[in-house]
Amino acid sequence: MSEFEPNETGGKQNPPTGEELWREEFPVASAEQGFVERRQFGRFLVLTSGAMVAGQLWLLGKNWLSEVETTEYPRKAVALTSEIPVGGTKVFQYPGPSDNCLLVHVEPSKFVAYSQKCTHLACAVIYAPEKKRLECPCHEGYFSIDDGHVTQGPPPRPLPRIELEVEGGQIFAYGISVFGKET
Repeated sequence: MSEFEPNETGGKQNPPTGEELWREEFPVASAEQGFVERRQFGRFLVLTSGAMVAGQLWLLGKNWLSEVETTEYPRKAVALTSEIPVGGTKVFQYPGPSDNCLLVHVEPSKFVAYSQKCTHLACAVIYAPEKKRLECPCHEGYFSIDDGHVTQGPPPRPLPRIELEVEGGQIFAYGISVFGKET
């Protein structure tokens, strides 16, 4: 008996080995499979770039629309000038009942007020009269009493400033200045 078997035509053929059978089933060469064609790569770059441009345009439009809207803040009496000594403070709520603000009597004729929420993690800021600065005790963030900018620590932005007006011995809050822009 021969080691080759006859086929339908009567001829003899070699039996397929394991590797040849695998190549018949999967004709893709593995070395070529890892390569990306130039067109596929170009298509990927164009689609990714288009998505980034669309995202930037979305953010630009959203920012532009938010600048168009202006918020009207109420004029609200927050304290009497006589009730806060120089170097003293008073906590008040403005513009809403859950928005704590800190009013500071810095000099005999100078009052300033800022949001009491630290811009880092919303801890309550306190006034340090001996150092003439606002301090966040949670993570040692310090703010200037003059304009609310960050002087030290992790807070990323200055404190929102409450616009004040003194009239007839009474202090009124009438707006909020956020990041140097009046709103």
